[in-house]
Amino acid sequence: MTKVEHEIMAIAQEECAEVIQAISKIFRFGLTAKHPDRTYDNKIQLEEEIGDLICMVSLMVEKGIVNESNIEQAAKRKRKKLETWSNIFVEKK
Repeated sequence: MTKVEHEIMAIAQEECAEVIQAISKIFRFGLTAKHPDRTYDNKIQLEEEIGDLICMVSLMVEKGIVNESNIEQAAKRKRKKLETWSNIFVEKK
């Protein structure tokens, strides 16, 4: 592994943790809550962190660390599992 690959993956790891933290804040305080020191709400914070993570995934693809086609196939498999095993796609009556 090169230094660049290591740095990209280390930053991606940090971004994953920041997404987790943003979601935890939403679970605790809600989407529209704001930290007293900030002008933006938890939803905007989550969007920012997801954007940062997507940037790092794009860099991993760009540098050949991961294969975009394999990622897309994995995402399709995950969605199919969710359609079977979760309530995400169940319409409320």
